[in-house]
Amino acid sequence: MIARTMRVAGGFLALLRTGLIVGLAVAALVYPLAAVSGMGVKKGADELAMPPEALRQALPAQTTHVYAADGSTMLAQFYEEYRTYTSLDSMSVNVQHAIVAAEDARFWEHHGVDFKGVARAFVANHKAGGVSQGASTITMQYVRNALRDSARTPAEVNAATEQTGARKVREMKLAIELEKHMSKQEILERYLNVAYFGHRAYGVQAAAEVYFSKQPADLTVPEAALLAGLVQAPSSYDPAVGDAKAATARRNYVIDRMADLKYLSAADATAAHAEPIALKLTDPPNDCLATRPGYGFFCAMFRSWWANQPAFGANSTERLEALRRGGYRIVTSLDPRVQDAAQAQILKREQARSPYALGQVAIEPGTGLIRAMAVNRVYSLDRASNGPHSDPRQRKRLRGNYPNTVNPLLGGGDDMAGYQAGSTFKMFTMLAALEQGLPLSTAIYSPKTVQTKYKTGRSSSAHCGNDFWCPSNASDSMTGRQTMWSGFGKSVNTYFVQLEQRVGADAAVRMAERLGLHWRTGIDKTQASPAKAKGWGAFTLGVADTTPLEMAGAFATVVADGVHCEPMPVRSITDASGKPAVDDKGVEVAKPRCAQVLSADVARGAVDAARCVTGYKAATGDCGGWSTAPRVFATVRRPVAGKSGTTDDDRAAWFVGMTPGLTVAGFIADPDNPLHRVGSGNAGKPRETVAETLRDALAGTPVRGFTPPGPQIVGKKPPAAKAHTRTTTPPRA
Repeated sequence: MIARTMRVAGGFLALLRTGLIVGLAVAALVYPLAAVSGMGVKKGADELAMPPEALRQALPAQTTHVYAADGSTMLAQFYEEYRTYTSLDSMSVNVQHAIVAAEDARFWEHHGVDFKGVARAFVANHKAGGVSQGASTITMQYVRNALRDSARTPAEVNAATEQTGARKVREMKLAIELEKHMSKQEILERYLNVAYFGHRAYGVQAAAEVYFSKQPADLTVPEAALLAGLVQAPSSYDPAVGDAKAATARRNYVIDRMADLKYLSAADATAAHAEPIALKLTDPPNDCLATRPGYGFFCAMFRSWWANQPAFGANSTERLEALRRGGYRIVTSLDPRVQDAAQAQILKREQARSPYALGQVAIEPGTGLIRAMAVNRVYSLDRASNGPHSDPRQRKRLRGNYPNTVNPLLGGGDDMAGYQAGSTFKMFTMLAALEQGLPLSTAIYSPKTVQTKYKTGRSSSAHCGNDFWCPSNASDSMTGRQTMWSGFGKSVNTYFVQLEQRVGADAAVRMAERLGLHWRTGIDKTQASPAKAKGWGAFTLGVADTTPLEMAGAFATVVADGVHCEPMPVRSITDASGKPAVDDKGVEVAKPRCAQVLSADVARGAVDAARCVTGYKAATGDCGGWSTAPRVFATVRRPVAGKSGTTDDDRAAWFVGMTPGLTVAGFIADPDNPLHRVGSGNAGKPRETVAETLRDALAGTPVRGFTPPGPQIVGKKPPAAKAHTRTTTPPRA
């Protein structure tokens, strides 16, 4: 205790020995003509003091790196200050010597404050009538940066950087105290990681990358001297944007100082002088706009997901700040092989300059990992060369959102509610029926048109007497006695509307919610409410808006034996110290979030009926002779189930394909104008892209089959379903 008291007293005695130079004239380093009262300086220093331990823990903002699922393919970087912390032993000794020579020649000798330098600077500034020299040591500069980086409010940032005598005294006091708690090597390491080198580069790791495209360990003497020279005035000495002569002169000055300090021989200094400045610039990408081509929409979805994770802050602003400052290493779920296959199949059928968005999302059943998000758009804010708006009412004042857009076309959010998904919603009605004990063999006579108990407005095309809703099938070939196998495989509207009446429309709505669907439009929220859901008869025909991300997740739940996993864009998240990111309960944020929402047998029953759609045929029943997507199995060439869907007037078309290893949901629609019909010629594109993406993505992986449902789900097998009529080409759903 006595020794500690003597050390502290010694520090203050050292301050007192400089007399007015420390008491008042230190303020003159910044304001030579200003007079600072002793009380004012003392008050400011006391109020803004910071414990040395806090200074040791104050880590600077670091760049977050985001990788694909392979852990090596860089997808994006997020940063407020481009910086990656690196240890001193990972830096060339050249840069260590250069920064000491340039910024603090007596760094290894003083105890935080260079009092000789303070006196010299005071005299020089007094003679010049302005600031001609500074006296901040490396330790003092580190203190200033640490105070800034630990600031929580604008006022604290201002206090850490304001040009006042109080700040200088505070820095001196803290620098002296800090050197009692940290070694010179630790301080130098921290300083080299916080210093700004210009050109958006913070810290020597970033500077070496930005200026020379190399690691700090590989910096030569001329390169290290150039970087060290930038710290004093980055904008003045940046050779990439400033005066090359000034940059060379500053670099050579640092080389000379290195020689003066015996870090270099005279011959080595001369040789270093002779080398021209040879830059190899790297422009570090930032945020999703700079990500790899075709990956921007996944990146944006990941960023949106991050902003909703409480583990990273109290609100979205704090969470995004953590993303840009936290130095996380994030390995996402995106599989480059699956993504590239999905993107290739999309662009094979619909180019980016089409007003129609053709897109698909792939999810791994049982984990929820999002393996691909592909769409025929370019993730960009530049709309200058975009095509005309497809809505005639908007054409004169707006351009279309193609080929460039940042709208969340695949995952929804912002103003994007999604798209009507047509007959794919029959899956939710079938699951509700199976769960209520109606077996797959449930037979219902399904006429061309059926009058339901549900009401509708007179403006509806399906309106019939007394305002009832009377939907019809797409073709006469669907008329007849159908089961869940044949009704699902052929997508028979009148079968599923009658099935919905038995189980309740509200049961189908709640089933969709259990499988991950959300309602975004005002009308969908109203219709899905407890007061209205029982009367939402059209729900089973897919009149609600949804997204490919949600539909892929819902069908992945079915093929995963009823285990619903929240769609996840990440595999692992580690913080700057290498520890996994956890929530307030200590659970890893990147851990799959799964729950059993259906019995396995109910889910297996739905898969068995969905096999009828693809031509794979059911394991336990009769599919009725034909289906809406019979060539999918022939394309995928492994067990596959799914469901097609089109909306009224062909305004959107869908296909969701599911295998035990991957589920893919694809759609085509015009996001700018929902009334713009895609037409029958485009309606098959989602089916084709999904089938070929499944084929390519699963190539080389083990073939896995489906588990058939038990006898209670199957029920008594009826005779083969007979259609009233038959067409050569099966109608679309």
